[in-house]
Amino acid sequence: MSLDRIGQALASFYDDLIAEGVPEHLAALVRQVRQPEPAPVVPNPIAGKPTSKSGKLALVVEDDATTRALAEALLEETELGVVGCDSAEAAIEIMRTRGGDVSLVFADVHLSGVMDGVQLASAIALLWPMTRLVVTSGQRTQRPGSLAPQAVFIPKPWRPMDLLGEAERACAEPQPILP
Repeated sequence: MSLDRIGQALASFYDDLIAEGVPEHLAALVRQVRQPEPAPVVPNPIAGKPTSKSGKLALVVEDDATTRALAEALLEETELGVVGCDSAEAAIEIMRTRGGDVSLVFADVHLSGVMDGVQLASAIALLWPMTRLVVTSGQRTQRPGSLAPQAVFIPKPWRPMDLLGEAERACAEPQPILP
């Protein structure tokens, strides 16, 4: 993964912040980074098995393609292989086929499809309790009350180091099972 691709993803991710009134000196820096090219068609993540140093996977569940690409780009720099999807239903299908390999699930609260990220986290906590769960939202600043107790909540805009720290924990320590 090149630094150029990470920079492009960061620039796109912060476009929304610029629209909300980021100081001009920061906006000028972001504009200097080229915008990413359209995302290539990704093969079915269930069929292919991403290679990783550890054999473990991170599953990124985000309906915004730019934000998903940023999270995937960051996680590709870890020991984890990365699989991305845009809905909880797609994530559950990946977990059914690859759940034993998935060490980290990073999901937005708001997703395309019927289920949201809180419901997804509850399902994964129940069915795959050793998977580290990280849930994020730009709509909330506090942890949703119905979020699975073992899930970590990170409000948007999240910092790359927060996500990378959770990935490191997913590689180093199994998720504690709560009673």
